[in-house]
Amino acid sequence: SDIGSQKDRVVTEEEWLQKWEMGNIGFHKEQGHPLLRKYLDVLLNGRSGLRIFFPLCGKAVEMKWLADMGHSIIGVEVSEQALKEFFADHNLPYCEEPIPEIPGGKLLQSTSGDISLYCCSIYDLSSSIVGKFDGIWDRGALVAVNPCDRQRYVSLMISLMEKNSSYLLVTVSYDPNKHKGPPFYIPESEINTLFG
Repeated sequence: SDIGSQKDRVVTEEEWLQKWEMGNIGFHKEQGHPLLRKYLDVLLNGRSGLRIFFPLCGKAVEMKWLADMGHSIIGVEVSEQALKEFFADHNLPYCEEPIPEIPGGKLLQSTSGDISLYCCSIYDLSSSIVGKFDGIWDRGALVAVNPCDRQRYVSLMISLMEKNSSYLLVTVSYDPNKHKGPPFYIPESEINTLFG
């Protein structure tokens, strides 16, 4: 596939943490993503009280929006700063506890219990730790994952999905020879191959 010079690009965890520390988070959308509003019916599919997963969640405002609709939100993010900013931005009280299965990992959970955010590498998660999900909102995760890790990421996502899960995926289309990423360009043919 023609992904230009991107296929060997690797962005380290430290680089992501630095983006948050420096406030270099142009990927964060203060108003939420218009495509989630547009395709909300596809995600929910007439169901209520869903468990919805936000991979590489940052401080996505949609987490609060969906929690306010009665859904349980689970997110994962390597930046503790991003998670703490999420709770602060929404004036949400939360508690923090270690994740026994993940050395150094933390769970930040709203005191209401409807938002649970894991601070760790996404690859430390498994269904035995977080359970399975009725819906996944992937708005910047797959396109942020290093190209060499895509198959590993998609295999994890598939392992976290319930039988009737809905998976909303947002990608970006551009000439990968003109931008080194992230966000990375992923041709539709590769998405079809990855997810089967």
